[in-house]
Amino acid sequence: MQWARLLLRVFGWLLTPFMAWAASFFGCVAGEVIATRIGSPHAGLALSVGLGAICGFGGLILWLRLLRRSPELQEALALTEEGVPESAAAFLDQVEEGMKKDLRP
Repeated sequence: MQWARLLLRVFGWLLTPFMAWAASFFGCVAGEVIATRIGSPHAGLALSVGLGAICGFGGLILWLRLLRRSPELQEALALTEEGVPESAAAFLDQVEEGMKKDLRP
């Protein structure tokens, strides 16, 4: 049963890049639909890329905001309050402590 919980947590962590990819894809498609009405292919391409980037970054920001504000998602995905996986947070704390030891005279 513990392996299933670990599998679900890993899948949950992969939701963040998937959400950014999906948002950028739909933004790019919307840009292409609008670009069909523009005469210049370069302007249409720029519009498509721009809308894809805006929607991708916007979707990512909204998803991370949701992760930071939802205690249920934090518990289900084993995240800290900042939206960082607990295992990564523990690893970063160990690295930080090791760096502090190296900097002592």
